[in-house]
Amino acid sequence: AVGGAIGSVLRFWSVAAAGRLWPGFPMGVLLVNIVGSFVMGAATGWILARAGGAAEGWRAFLTTGVLGGFTTFSAFSLDFHRLLEQQRWLGAAVYAGGSVGISLAALAAGLALARRIWAV
Repeated sequence: AVGGAIGSVLRFWSVAAAGRLWPGFPMGVLLVNIVGSFVMGAATGWILARAGGAAEGWRAFLTTGVLGGFTTFSAFSLDFHRLLEQQRWLGAAVYAGGSVGISLAALAAGLALARRIWAV
């Protein structure tokens, strides 16, 4: 629960800051999903390499709590739908492709980095 609160506050600040830089486009949620996916991959790689099963509580705190509160695919769905309703087809396509495609690539990159550093 504490991890979720931390992640939610970090998401709020991130989305608010991005909203000031890119008004009218949900860039904050896009960036949060990409960064959160990368950190999820890196953290998972580190936990697998260093902690094993002994760190189950820390894994849950970080992945389920902090990153679960930080990443926002439910908000993604709402923002995507709003772009469609506004008939902003290109924006909707870029948003969906970036949120899904780049986030998946970021997770793989984070995991690969962690495996390279910690030789998993």
